[in-house]
Amino acid sequence: MSNNDLIVSLDIGTSKIRVIIGEISNGAINIIGVGSADSDGIRKGAIVDIDQTVQSIRNAVDHAERMVGIGISEVYVGISGNHIALQTNHGVVAVSNEDREIGEEDIERVLQAAKVVALPPEREIIGLVPKQFLVDGLAGIQDPRGMIGVRLEVECTIITGTKAAVHNLMRCVEKAGLKISGLILMSLASGMMALTKDEKQMGTVLADIGAGSTTLAIFEGGSLSAVSTLPIGGDYVTSDICYGLKTQTEHAEKIKLKYGCARIDDAAEDQKFKVMRVGSNMEKEFSQFDLANIIEPRMQEIFQMIRQEVKRLGYHDKINGYVLTGGSVSLPSVLPLAQIELESNVRIAVPDYIGVRDPSFSSGVGMIQYVTKYVRTRGAVGPKRAPKAKATTASGTVAAPKPGIVEWFKNMFKEFI
Repeated sequence: MSNNDLIVSLDIGTSKIRVIIGEISNGAINIIGVGSADSDGIRKGAIVDIDQTVQSIRNAVDHAERMVGIGISEVYVGISGNHIALQTNHGVVAVSNEDREIGEEDIERVLQAAKVVALPPEREIIGLVPKQFLVDGLAGIQDPRGMIGVRLEVECTIITGTKAAVHNLMRCVEKAGLKISGLILMSLASGMMALTKDEKQMGTVLADIGAGSTTLAIFEGGSLSAVSTLPIGGDYVTSDICYGLKTQTEHAEKIKLKYGCARIDDAAEDQKFKVMRVGSNMEKEFSQFDLANIIEPRMQEIFQMIRQEVKRLGYHDKINGYVLTGGSVSLPSVLPLAQIELESNVRIAVPDYIGVRDPSFSSGVGMIQYVTKYVRTRGAVGPKRAPKAKATTASGTVAAPKPGIVEWFKNMFKEFI
């Protein structure tokens, strides 16, 4: 990487599409631009209308471009959903150098060998995450470069997804006029931002509660062990308010954001607001206490489903805590309610960057951190600084690749780019 490179992340969510521009200056990340737009064409985290999704992506990109005056041509795209699956695999190669010193080529070959796995015809590999390398049987090696050995092995986690979901996502981004620098699993990106090294090691559930779905990522032993998606999120709370107060969905969402409280015990009866009801020109007055009586049962259900899913996956007794992120955890009193329902240590993760200090930006910021640490090959790190008028012709920066273990990503996205 050069001293001042730009990385652009694209987070396509059910309620919002977010574009975050990160500038890498001497290894430090600065968030210099954020663009967001209402997400049309997405239902419960899945694309249901290509044209609407394309327009929403364009709106978010335009917003980000106007903020910083930079033309965006390349993005890293986050991928998630119930079609994502993980499986472990093993790769083995003989060290090729005559002096038996392990080089970049050996690491690349062993990772390619690990990708040789039988998959159903409707699935394809999205990414690969090494857990550890082994040199002549010696385990626990994170970076085997420069070591002497005859036999190089890797234990890794292969991330797969359905071809239909992957290619529909890519089609939307490409139709919006953007080049895809890479696909990144949102759970890995969020984990990069939200979890400490010890939390990943000891066993932690990262729960990303979005609008249309809740994504669970279980980290154990320092790496991602399981992922799951529940088809429930903040939109269900909005829907309950809509029916409970007999008002339009748009009004219900605004009321939730302005007056919502996740616990009845913390709600104020003296905080009043008026609601225009469906089929009437008259406004009716409600209190925050009334609203909390609608919100709390649904939030309780979400946390109970999270706990049940962790138990179903077989990690109930291995978990030492939960970390919450996503737009829906911004609601007041979510944390104490989660601590009661999950009966565990719980905290909320928020990005520590100016302009994005909100749980809803965790995935987008995490993607930039992930790319900075791991995906630093071929220089495809985002758009070149260019005047706004040249946005359509701005090409990606091409920096000379630096040596390092991070180069194993070199061929990961070949089938997509």
